Amino acid sequence: MTYKTILIHVDETPSSVKRTQLAHAIAQQFDAHLTGIALTGISRYIFESTDLGVGDPNIMLHLTALRERAEKAITRFKQASAELSISTNECVIANDEANGGLGLRARYADLIVIGQTNLHEPSPSVMSDFPEFMIVNSGRPILIVPHTLTQLTLGTQIVVAWDGSRESARALTDALPLLKLSKLVHLLIINPNQSEPAHGEEPGADIALYLARHGIQVDITTRFSTHDKGTAILNVCKELGADLLVMGGYGHSRFREMIMGGTTRTILEKMDIPVLMSH
Repeated sequence: MTYKTILIHVDETPSSVKRTQLAHAIAQQFDAHLTGIALTGISRYIFESTDLGVGDPNIMLHLTALRERAEKAITRFKQASAELSISTNECVIANDEANGGLGLRARYADLIVIGQTNLHEPSPSVMSDFPEFMIVNSGRPILIVPHTLTQLTLGTQIVVAWDGSRESARALTDALPLLKLSKLVHLLIINPNQSEPAHGEEPGADIALYLARHGIQVDITTRFSTHDKGTAILNVCKELGADLLVMGGYGHSRFREMIMGGTTRTILEKMDIPVLMSH
């Protein structure tokens, strides 16, 4: 398994530039095709209406402004590509809102790169639940890049948050191309006594063997914490100097927990390194 098609969401925010640079670095590592997509922020169903803007030029002016904003985002993406001498990429502007527009196109890519929600720098074209929607609905691994990203290295020290769940297994498998490039993968288990049936007699041993068979060097890291699990995971990432966190993203049956502040919610709010999530 490898990444040969990478899709990145680009927008008008300053953090989009760092996100673009990181996506380009990943594409170079895997000799992958990179597609940058900007979305106008207006649902495609509105554009399908034949009566759109008839008799109301103000609506068309607004839609034109949204299109121009998306074009500026694509222009910045092209400039970054040119500076990095990347040729295997393409650009798309979609008349759609981010959730639905990117969610549909995600199914034709190996990896999706998006930005963390920044409440202090909101994007008019992106809903605040954009990362959660993509994790649950895209069917693809989602690499979420923090808006505070300071370094463009990825995967030299990786932490995999492992709890034995289906979501964790999916995320770990989806991250295999990056895990194989890592110097060391820290398999992190928080409070293993709380999930004994999932972990077996020796927490982490079975999944560590699975990774070792892929030629991945693994260190099993166990922590007992009274903090909420999301905070505990981020604390260990900082302790270990990790530059990537891999974990399962929860939704549907646990959607209420996500909204109310579960592990996924905590990570998405407080992350300061890129996080690869799968559902």
